Amino acid sequence: MSAPCPGCEQARRLSALLADDDVDAALDAGLMAWTPCPDHAAAQAGPIVDAQSRLRTAWAARERYRQRTMRLARRAAEREARRIAAQPRGPSAPVRPALPAAAAAILERARAKAAERTKP
Repeated sequence: MSAPCPGCEQARRLSALLADDDVDAALDAGLMAWTPCPDHAAAQAGPIVDAQSRLRTAWAARERYRQRTMRLARRAAEREARRIAAQPRGPSAPVRPALPAAAAAILERARAKAAERTKP
């Protein structure tokens, strides 16, 4: 009787770990480095290949999320830097916003009326 194939033995071990839902142990046992044995048709290959595919997809999504988070943080920092750069520097009096022309005219008439009332 010949010695058992190491690839098939690893496939059995990985399949058992995945069946027990022990993905961490399967990763430690070489899940992502496992390739099907070319000499034997491993019936255990299906669940192992599926687990590898799911993990690669999840890791790629996690990496995309990290890149997006870094990109958003960079954009926020750039926006903040532009906002700070646009602020006036030095000790200056705060600029009051100008009134619209109609509001300024109304205010001026009200001031004139108030001045007339206070005249002796």
